[in-house]
Amino acid sequence: MNPDLRRERENASFNPEHVTHILDRGAERTRRRREIENLVLNDPDFQHEDANFLSRSERYEVAVKKSSQMVMKIREHGISDPEEIYWFKSYVHRGRPEPLDLHLGMFLPTLLSQATPEQQDHFFMSAWNLEIIGTYAQTEMGHGTHLRGLETTATYDSSSQEFILNSPTVTSIKWWPGGLGKTANHAVVLAQLYTQGQCKGLHAFIVPIRHLGTHEPLPGVIVGDIGPKFGFDEIDNGFLKLDNIRIPRENMLMKYAKVETDGTYVKPVSDKLTYGTMVFIRSHIVGETARFLSKACTIAIRYSAVRHQSEMKPGEPEPQILDYQTQQYKLFPLLATAYAYQFVGAYMTETYHRITGDINEGNLSELPELHALSAGLKAFTTWVASAGIEECRMACGGHGYSHCSGIPNLYVTFTPTCTYEGENTVMMLQTARFLVKSYTQVSSGKPVGGMVSYLNDLPRQRIQPQAVAARPTVKDINDLTGLVEAYKLRAAWLVVTAAKNVQAELNRRKDKHDAWNRSSVDLVRASEAHCHYVVLKIFAAKLSEISDVAIHNVLGHLCLLYALHGITKNTGDFLQAGLLTSPQISQMQQRVKELLAIIRPNAVTLVDAFDYSDAQLGSVLGRYDGNVYESMFEWAKKSPLNKTQVHDSFYKYLKPLQAKL
Repeated sequence: MNPDLRRERENASFNPEHVTHILDRGAERTRRRREIENLVLNDPDFQHEDANFLSRSERYEVAVKKSSQMVMKIREHGISDPEEIYWFKSYVHRGRPEPLDLHLGMFLPTLLSQATPEQQDHFFMSAWNLEIIGTYAQTEMGHGTHLRGLETTATYDSSSQEFILNSPTVTSIKWWPGGLGKTANHAVVLAQLYTQGQCKGLHAFIVPIRHLGTHEPLPGVIVGDIGPKFGFDEIDNGFLKLDNIRIPRENMLMKYAKVETDGTYVKPVSDKLTYGTMVFIRSHIVGETARFLSKACTIAIRYSAVRHQSEMKPGEPEPQILDYQTQQYKLFPLLATAYAYQFVGAYMTETYHRITGDINEGNLSELPELHALSAGLKAFTTWVASAGIEECRMACGGHGYSHCSGIPNLYVTFTPTCTYEGENTVMMLQTARFLVKSYTQVSSGKPVGGMVSYLNDLPRQRIQPQAVAARPTVKDINDLTGLVEAYKLRAAWLVVTAAKNVQAELNRRKDKHDAWNRSSVDLVRASEAHCHYVVLKIFAAKLSEISDVAIHNVLGHLCLLYALHGITKNTGDFLQAGLLTSPQISQMQQRVKELLAIIRPNAVTLVDAFDYSDAQLGSVLGRYDGNVYESMFEWAKKSPLNKTQVHDSFYKYLKPLQAKL
């Protein structure tokens, strides 16, 4: 054990095991999670060469092999709980994407949520047993987040009781679905439904794309891999062009919307019911955001405790760079954010399952907020975490640029979340639409519930964009209750501002679409403020559940840092809304620096509590034992360029050149 890390852990004020239990939502869940991890770590079938030294084709092949073994092992071990399957899967692939991601994460959930019982009987077990390997083909070359603009068509032929799937333009070619390029033999295809001469909008269809026996593309199907990307080398993201492919009527997913044999269309109770898979994935992404950011923090903070650099005082030994306030200011707010997102991720999972249960009982009342909240939090958290992971990489100095740090892999794997499952700006505008609608509802005298219930106070308090200064300011900058209130009022003020700006533009131009576009910057700001409030509210509420005094103190300091740091980064909003004074902002800036020093002795133990094994982190810099430099040298020796002392290129190109000179 590196002596610096040993000393950090010995000086911690709390037991990290107890924090791990809080993050896992119980000691038994921690025990079971570790048990599943050990099943993987102790299995020789899952020991493979470092993926950093493999070509893209090799990485894909290794991933397919591991995925196939993973499915067999899950069956052998009798693991059936969805969360335990997720744990097993993440340990096998060590957090990297894999070719069955969309089969397990979108194709199967879509069958469960969108298929009729008869369709599930026909398709689900075959898909579960991997006879059918599916993907989710929504995005097209020319359209992504704007679903109504998708061009793929599904035209019903009542004479044969078949749908005819077609890609009418080059921009309608399905583009990006994971597993589509080489792995899948079926796809859930999102297409515009035409029946009885009318377009009924976007619907989902199960489309065979390859022969089950030979895996060759079916007639009329042009399918393949889209080529190298920024990351995701293990994934065969693909393209799909359909040339009048016929499928049976029963292959339209008809749990909600239906097409009768004669072509009669039966619309769903709510159009949003067909977006269930997307809402599920967006809710899941919030939890993934916490995991990726917490891994980056673990690597950067451990390495900052091991790395010694420069002189704080002339003539004295080089200090740990974690002792520099600037390093703490880079990393500790991100550490607080990672904890906040852990709790928000758990909240979103619980909320999704609760509301989904209500929907199955016929209660759709909370579906609009779930849709808006999952969209907004997906965007808010992924924007912050993507920038945060890069901040952690730079905080590691030059070695952070090496793949041995593990952070480049985290970044290229995570950053696509800002665009897939809904481009973030569009997601924020979807949330804004819900906020403005809620504000309009309150203004007409109808109260709203859920996370937007703070808008109910607006008519009574007469909050106006230019006249909020009368609102009471925060009395104590260390009082989390008061800070949550300030975040709430900031959100309310920005929602009111955005809504009134939309109305002003509407009055000026009489076109609601133009008015919305000309107010979109304000609308995104309102959504960000709403999401920021939700995150802080959930983090602060979690503290009330913690009885251990030492843990409550350390997590309380993290929560306070999260709240105050957020204010110092958005001072204009709080000042302009009259919620804080300039002297208070100065006090908060000073308090942030004090909190950095308070958190410093527990920083390493706080990242230890995330409980990532070295195998999961995949980082030389973030090793638990801190033996960084010896391991870095051994890692470098494994480079394929070091297999020979003299590379072939020397004999082919450099030596002849030298002879001529």
